[in-house]
Amino acid sequence: MSLQEIEQSALKLPELERAKLAAQLLSSLPSVLAEEDDGVVEALRRDAELDADPNRAMTLNDLDERIEQRRGLR
Repeated sequence: MSLQEIEQSALKLPELERAKLAAQLLSSLPSVLAEEDDGVVEALRRDAELDADPNRAMTLNDLDERIEQRRGLR
């Protein structure tokens, strides 16, 4: 199967499955192909992860509560 055939097949997948596939492909690349700080690659991976499972996200209020708990304020 050629790369073009694989790409055409992948583009026919539902959005959620394409996001999972994209995240898996990105994570399979060796680090030498990544940027110096891997920032964009990590952001893309996390974005695909949230697209695949939005329940993994937390609200700003949840984040604030966790920070306060770590500081011993609550």
